[in-house]
Amino acid sequence: MEIEYWVWMCAILLASYFCLINFMWRLNEWYYNMKLKKKQYPLPPGHLGWPLIGNMLAFVKDFSSGHPDSFITNLVSKNGRTGIYKTHLFGSPSIIICEADMCRRVLLDYETFKIGYPKSTMEVIGFKSFWSSVEKEHKGLKRLVSALTMGHNTLEMYLPRIEDIVINSMEEISSMNHPVEFLKEMKSISFDIIISIIMGSYNKNILTKIENSFSDVFAALYCMPIDLPGFAFHKGLKARKKLVKLIQPIVEERRLMIKNGEKTKDKDLLDILLEARDEDGVVLAGVEEPAYGIMWSLIYLTKHPHILKKAKEEQEEIIKARPSTQKQLSYKEIKQMVYLSQVINEMLRVVGLNFALFREATKDVNMNGYIIPNGWKVLTWSRAIHHEPTYYSNPDEFNPSRWDDHKAKVGTFIPFGAGSMHCPASDLAKPEIFVFLHYFLLNYRLERVNPECPITCLPLSKPIDNCLSKVIKVSSA
Repeated sequence: MEIEYWVWMCAILLASYFCLINFMWRLNEWYYNMKLKKKQYPLPPGHLGWPLIGNMLAFVKDFSSGHPDSFITNLVSKNGRTGIYKTHLFGSPSIIICEADMCRRVLLDYETFKIGYPKSTMEVIGFKSFWSSVEKEHKGLKRLVSALTMGHNTLEMYLPRIEDIVINSMEEISSMNHPVEFLKEMKSISFDIIISIIMGSYNKNILTKIENSFSDVFAALYCMPIDLPGFAFHKGLKARKKLVKLIQPIVEERRLMIKNGEKTKDKDLLDILLEARDEDGVVLAGVEEPAYGIMWSLIYLTKHPHILKKAKEEQEEIIKARPSTQKQLSYKEIKQMVYLSQVINEMLRVVGLNFALFREATKDVNMNGYIIPNGWKVLTWSRAIHHEPTYYSNPDEFNPSRWDDHKAKVGTFIPFGAGSMHCPASDLAKPEIFVFLHYFLLNYRLERVNPECPITCLPLSKPIDNCLSKVIKVSSA
């Protein structure tokens, strides 16, 4: 009798729990439907989840457990393949778009869809950044960055710096007799390269502190906005304040040098930014993404020996064709790395360094018969587009050769955005990835300790052991 009583109690509690969820979800839907009841078009299919927190619990669960596609798959399975869905993420009612034509429309219509990253993200990284710039300001900053990172002469100028850092760092890592967290090592190398481009040489102790603080900021980009000890958001805010304190003296010192005419030659990115406008901080773009890109490229190359062999042979052919008097990589040689470029494109498609791009509607918009209300966030879900079978056959297969004759439909490959709001960090990252992979393929191999290690995807996809590996030298560098 007592067992039966507890069975009934458990059943009642379980039923009550599901009734409560259903009631709260319906209450949230009712609230937003009442606000929009006079609109001409309906909201897209989907659901807004719990009041206030929306669908963040499901988002965090799917992404932190290494199953980021489950979030979209659930929306599609429940609502059909409409390509546009409503949800509630990062404290805001949102529209998710995962169809190429609609994504392209959003990303290229700067007046209707302004940059709209979550408030919590903006608080962590600071409001003066590429992510929060309006289109006109973003274009100006992008031109400044591109002036230093694009083109034959400027890239040739940076190649020796990048090469020296890569060669010396890999020599040091390969000399270790124990496995290393490969992702952490790549972050350090990437940080050294970007700092060299942005600020030139500087006190190593201060730069190490900046690097550690920046990592904490990056880890909090897409977390729950809970400002309490023990939560990533709280740690990110503290790191942001520390970062400002560390960078401010460097900025002021450089600003004074420019004012006194002491910095007129060999300008770096920091000089250009400070001359362009009264800047309280500096954009540290492209620090984390290249490290993740290098790691995933090597993970996939290691998993597929035939792809690794072909990529290495291309690099060997480049060396053979080089004049005997040439000792370093050239811009021309990087342009000849056709297959390696395909490997990197395929890595960007399969892994996706950014799961979505964030915009915000500045007015009510009719999108395929559904309304996107003024003020709602709009997420162009690039990960879904890159894994869409309509655009890419066998989308889960890592196959660089698919790019041989692939003519990508506009909007189907958007790892760094589109149009004038294309991410400037990619201009800083690409040369680094090419140079690193060139030297690694020729001289090293990667042995992972836990090749089947589980994956987490917050803020970016990575093995939970940070790709614990041994780096083994296979020839003379």
